[in-house]
Amino acid sequence: MRILTLVVGVSILASCARTGAPVAPQGPPSASGAARVSPTIPMVGGCQIFPSNNPWNTDISSYPLDPLSDAYIKALPGNLHPDFGQNPHYGIPFNIVPSTQKRVPVKFLYGSQSNPGPYPIPKNAQIEGGKHATGDRHVLVLQQVKCKLYEMWDAYPVHGGESWRAGSGAIFPLDTNKLRPNGWTSADAAGLPILPALVKCAEVQAGTIEHALRVTFSQTQEGFIHPATHYASDSRAKTLPPMGLRIRMKASYDISHITGQSHVIAVAMKTYGMLVADNGSNWYFQGEGGRASRCWNDNDLDQLKNVPNTAFEVVKTGRILRK
Repeated sequence: MRILTLVVGVSILASCARTGAPVAPQGPPSASGAARVSPTIPMVGGCQIFPSNNPWNTDISSYPLDPLSDAYIKALPGNLHPDFGQNPHYGIPFNIVPSTQKRVPVKFLYGSQSNPGPYPIPKNAQIEGGKHATGDRHVLVLQQVKCKLYEMWDAYPVHGGESWRAGSGAIFPLDTNKLRPNGWTSADAAGLPILPALVKCAEVQAGTIEHALRVTFSQTQEGFIHPATHYASDSRAKTLPPMGLRIRMKASYDISHITGQSHVIAVAMKTYGMLVADNGSNWYFQGEGGRASRCWNDNDLDQLKNVPNTAFEVVKTGRILRK
């Protein structure tokens, strides 16, 4: 997904100014007068995934439409596509390590916008696409007890994992709503964390997803909306999505015919929606990959490939920033 980002990456990294780290917005209120938060805060590895009022955990089913909603959707053709399944090389795996995990040095290509190491990466860390992958090669590590999330893009072990090299990296303390500085990327083009946005096997098996998902599009706008902090485009076209744009499945879209794992995902898209997180194929959203892939039912997930772009709308969560 990150390949398209690199086309404009060098100029964008230079043009996105650094400022003080902002705080995640709580967004527009619901009809009851307050932004509604997840009734069950997502937990992974014993860690709460961000505070209850974090944008990822906020119910946006009652948020007002963005005035450009129809124009955005018209500019984003295609059907929904789960970019994960039974093949372990699809999806994005994550690694859970103890607080005692040895920390190793990491050298970043884009060091000026990466949190420096060392990172607690295990030698057998799962890499997106597998150890021989040539794609995005994300490595996600959640450290227990300390509850910090370490994420890298284009990551390769050096000397058997005694150290690593990567394109970029970010550290997210999970007990705060503090964002990355405006203009900073992460392991994702939008400056967002990846793990919180994945469809996870355990939550689907439990029957509910209590957070927003991530989605990609082939063309994006030169701009971002918090909680995103970075863009990956040089286009000012108003109908292209900025990073961080919040998209939800319409309440009126009938999902009664969608069953199983797909139904759980569709309900989450109506309740929490999806955030534009990277450049990639239109309407591709990501779930847990690697060793966890055996839990997915491809025939079940294929139901979502019949959901058209017109089943979605864009909600207003904030203004578009460019620096």
